Amino acid sequence: MRLCLALGLLALTAACGADGAPERPEPQPRSGPGVSVSISGSAEMGISG
Repeated sequence: MRLCLALGLLALTAACGADGAPERPEPQPRSGPGVSVSISGSAEMGISG
């Protein structure tokens, strides 16, 4: 039981700022007025057998 608790706490803290404080991304250069959005991808769900 204690091992499961210790591993759970380790997993929670491992993903919580382990690489330092968050940094703001550099602003992207703007080419002009307007909004340009592009979204693509795919998703699959099911059982293969």
